[in-house]
Amino acid sequence: MSKKHHARLTFARIYNSVLTRLLVVALCIVISGAVLRYYVLTNFLREDLSAVVESQQLALATYVAHDVDIKIIRRRLLIELLAASVPLDLLARPEQLQAWVKERSPYQAVFSSEILIVDASGKRLAGDPDQEGRGDTDYADRDYIQAGLAGKPFIGRPIDQGRNAEPMLPISAPIRNGAGEVQAVLVGMMPLAAPGFLDSLLQSRGGTAPGKFQLVFPDSRLQIESSRLGLGFTPISLAGLGRLEDRAMEGGRATGIALDAEGNEEVRAMVSVPSTGWIIVASLPSREAFATVERTQSFLIRGAISSIFLFGIISSIGLYFVFRPLFHAAAQADCMTRDELPHASLPVVRNDEVGHLISAFNRLLFKLKEKQAELERIAHHDTLTGLPNRHQLSGRLRQVLTQAQRKGTQVGLLFMDLDGFKRINDTLGHEAGDEVLRQVAKRFGAVVRGSDTLARIGGDEFVVLLSDLGADAEETVSTVASKCIEALSAPFLIAGAVCQVGVSIGIALGDGESSADALLLTADRVMYQAKKTGRGRYVTHKL
Repeated sequence: MSKKHHARLTFARIYNSVLTRLLVVALCIVISGAVLRYYVLTNFLREDLSAVVESQQLALATYVAHDVDIKIIRRRLLIELLAASVPLDLLARPEQLQAWVKERSPYQAVFSSEILIVDASGKRLAGDPDQEGRGDTDYADRDYIQAGLAGKPFIGRPIDQGRNAEPMLPISAPIRNGAGEVQAVLVGMMPLAAPGFLDSLLQSRGGTAPGKFQLVFPDSRLQIESSRLGLGFTPISLAGLGRLEDRAMEGGRATGIALDAEGNEEVRAMVSVPSTGWIIVASLPSREAFATVERTQSFLIRGAISSIFLFGIISSIGLYFVFRPLFHAAAQADCMTRDELPHASLPVVRNDEVGHLISAFNRLLFKLKEKQAELERIAHHDTLTGLPNRHQLSGRLRQVLTQAQRKGTQVGLLFMDLDGFKRINDTLGHEAGDEVLRQVAKRFGAVVRGSDTLARIGGDEFVVLLSDLGADAEETVSTVASKCIEALSAPFLIAGAVCQVGVSIGIALGDGESSADALLLTADRVMYQAKKTGRGRYVTHKL
């Protein structure tokens, strides 16, 4: 016996000993303490750091949102003042109106791109035509134009326009006459990346600090994202934003932990910009926010493993010396398993060291009985399909013929050989072929009666033995054969491939005077006749 096997038996026997129980209790205390310290300490640190980081992120997002809100309000008021100063008589003179717009260079400096005027029909009256097409461009479908014609100052959705196709923010205001009627709309186009507007998205991070900012436009599903590389204008990714975004829209601010578009966890703070409904998102990757927690977890794990390992070694050495006398008793039990001593079942008196030894004898006898039953099953059944094999079929056939002689009934034997099975084995492999045989066995099993015998006698050959057949024996075996052929008409789905197999059947009908070998040989011979007639058929011969 190997030392490894000897040690395994030794530890199995001492499972219920007093010393084993003491060792288990001590190990449970050590492990429980380590697990408790691990979860309590790490959860405490994570919650504490989470609150601190969320507060920091919220302060940063609040500052940026306040800064953006002030700048937006100032630009909107500037557009309203400019719209109120437009000479109404110039609306009918586009050239003079264009010159008037060009004279407002200080406003151009603020909006960095252009100022344009659109009439009540949505046609451009003044402004740089290169910014968004020809001078007769129709603006009637723009949200900021429609709002201006409705008499409301409006901050439109970000758009891509201008010579460099950079993201622009349109701000519009109505131009009214003395009666308060809207005559036209004045629009200021401001690049979102213009100096002095969204600078706080980068400056608040100090240039090198981890994390990033996002300026989210919920209505247009767009965002501006800041990082160490600068500003980027991309379609919005709402992964992880939904719950926090709803809270930010309802209460103006929200904090929490969410997943980014790549599935990475990060700490987020969201603050709504009051004047626009935009959302400022300040985020910090969790791996950076909770780096201290990860280091603490690593330290706790290393300490726990070291202490448990050391305790286990010391305890194992002690147990070996304590239980050494019992090892000799285990060696005697092992001799019995090798038939060096007679087998005998002993009663278990106590569930201690002696009880473990006796239990080993009882388990050995139980194992031998299981092996014997398994060998018996293997000897009489096909290992692939679980059907009776040729050996069991022979015994069953002799029994059925004896009953037929006594009762004066007939016996039917269907010898079935699969058509097209070799092609499946050659193309899809033997595993696919085995699966086909298992499924074929299930389909045949659903056809035959419970009193009949379905057997696999080798390869792709199956046999159905029908007993107690009366005067309509030929009709009965024909019906069963037709059902077996029909059972294989549906294709098989094997390893993702659709397979089709058929069956050719040779039927031998006999009575009590027929021999088992004669029935098998006759059915085998007429089966080949069925294959020659076109396969997927059956031929019946009566002895």
